Amino acid sequence: MSSSRTPLLSHDSASISSISSISSSSSPSTAAQKSQRRQRDITRYVAFSSAILSCLCAGSITAFALYGHLFQERLHYTQLQVNTVSIAAELALYLPVSLFGYLCDRLGPAPLSFISALMFGAGYLLAALTYNSGAKDVSGYTHERGWPLWVMVVAFIIIGFATTCMYLSAITTCAKNFGRGKYRGLALACPIAAFGLSGMWQSQIGSRILYERLPDGKRGDVDVFKFFLFLAITLLAVGLLGSFLLKIVDEDELIDEAVEELERSGLLEDSGFSTRANGYRTYGSVEDGVDDEAAEARRLGEAKAHEEEEARKKAWLLNEETRRFLKDHTMWWLAAGFFFVSGPGEAFMTNLGTIIGTLYSPTTDPSEVPTSAATHVSIVAFTSTVARILFGTLTDMLAPVSTSNHMQSASNSLASLPPQRGRFTLSRINFLLLAALFLFLGQVLLASGLIQNHGERFWMVSALIGSGYGALFSLTPLIITIIWGVENFGTNWGIVAMVPAAGALVWGIVYSTVYGWAAKKSPHIPGTDDGVLCYGKQCYAGTFWAMAASIAIGSLLWVWAWKGRDGWSRRGIAV
Repeated sequence: MSSSRTPLLSHDSASISSISSISSSSSPSTAAQKSQRRQRDITRYVAFSSAILSCLCAGSITAFALYGHLFQERLHYTQLQVNTVSIAAELALYLPVSLFGYLCDRLGPAPLSFISALMFGAGYLLAALTYNSGAKDVSGYTHERGWPLWVMVVAFIIIGFATTCMYLSAITTCAKNFGRGKYRGLALACPIAAFGLSGMWQSQIGSRILYERLPDGKRGDVDVFKFFLFLAITLLAVGLLGSFLLKIVDEDELIDEAVEELERSGLLEDSGFSTRANGYRTYGSVEDGVDDEAAEARRLGEAKAHEEEEARKKAWLLNEETRRFLKDHTMWWLAAGFFFVSGPGEAFMTNLGTIIGTLYSPTTDPSEVPTSAATHVSIVAFTSTVARILFGTLTDMLAPVSTSNHMQSASNSLASLPPQRGRFTLSRINFLLLAALFLFLGQVLLASGLIQNHGERFWMVSALIGSGYGALFSLTPLIITIIWGVENFGTNWGIVAMVPAAGALVWGIVYSTVYGWAAKKSPHIPGTDDGVLCYGKQCYAGTFWAMAASIAIGSLLWVWAWKGRDGWSRRGIAV
């Protein structure tokens, strides 16, 4: 009996020793993995903080209403010329966004942040110098030292480019680092909300610190020259900081998962690419007798081959997703609706200062006007910020959950999760339509004339349009990540984000034309620039009725993309 037990005891002892050895040898590996995970989390949240800071400063263009009216008063620009500057900035802000998004997806966010720093510094410095030079040959005024209008236009084109670069680098970082988590709506809403806040705090700095002092010692308008210099220095510093801190964590894993998901869905059958056929080569250990130099050379070769394969896989995936995105007709309905809804919001915020100017006669003492452009820039920024965070949080809590992060085809759907019993869900499209309703009500309230000669009521218009606009720009990119994934987010969102430029252009021209027509029809008021300034409901009412109709059309297009033939709901996509 004793002899039979000895081998068992010996075996158990060896097993325990072996397990102990494995445990002790694996312990450092586990500790190293935890350390790597902790380091990745630190990098991810540092990048998130940097993205928030970037967006908190990048939206400086939203403070245009703070000084837009001063271009009329000090530089003697007409309303059309003021809108020429703002429209140039809007076009530069939106038209190249798909190109910058493409570069951000392929090069990473840090280079774009660096480019934005240089452009912001150059753009605002040029704008400051142009403003300080005074007027030149504008509306019959001739000043020897004034710089021409086109210089200011160029300055704001550069500022528009810079805004797009800094904004995209920030939100792309957040979308890719948190886009597959439970709170991806909030993770995207926070930097987008910060972007809306930038106009608020910057306008307060301008109106309360960097202001002109009147002869009687009271606070006057913003000192535009100092304000532009402040923005140039601040944004240069923030952009340079982002070029070091904005990083995407585990992007290779993100790409691998996307390729595998598309392969499982059958979408790679005719693509010419397959992870099975094009997977990484595996290498064995270096043979005995091979010297260290040869082993190192082989390791370097393997690393280079791995890197080239990763780059090839990433390039293929991003190009493939771009192609599928452009071929999907529902994307075009989404973009068309975005055009019809966003344009009126853009036009309102750009012309907010001159709209307020139409509420009272030019002869009215400014101290008797119960509102100001700076106040309403802040109201728009505040309500926009609250709406972005609130809508982002509510969609995380109430929106249906999908198992897929990519576009499903009608024939081979990656079906969404079955409805969870006992859990109330509300589609993100419902929230998007609610945002459009806020914008619609704000336009109707202003067009109705209820605000004329009652500037104390203007806050309702600013709050409604600010809330709707903020929610719109928070929900649209989120919906894109839900339907088409996050790997190609910069390019996909960039394509859709181009359309507000066209909307801003159309409605900016409409508003300027109606304003100019009404200004010429208005009787001349002594002490004012005849034919330049406009007063009365006729200056804006027709424009804002048309804007309300535009928002209604855009909302119908979204409903069609959602519920129409071959729409998202018919494909089983839990939007």
